[in-house]
Amino acid sequence: MSSPKYPEITVRLVGENGNAFYILGKCLSAMRRANISKEEQDEFYRQATASDYNHLLITCMEWFNVE
Repeated sequence: MSSPKYPEITVRLVGENGNAFYILGKCLSAMRRANISKEEQDEFYRQATASDYNHLLITCMEWFNVE
């Protein structure tokens, strides 16, 4: 697997609520804290919500360091 788009952003998902909206919220909050542009946040959201739950998790791993 290649390195994530934003390796400096770590999102802890293991042992957390597995709800898709919760995961999206954690990732978007981390992006805001890292001062990632609104356009980039919107692109992440579009990609993450383009398919099913597994696609959401894969997208998170492609964008961030996931624990």
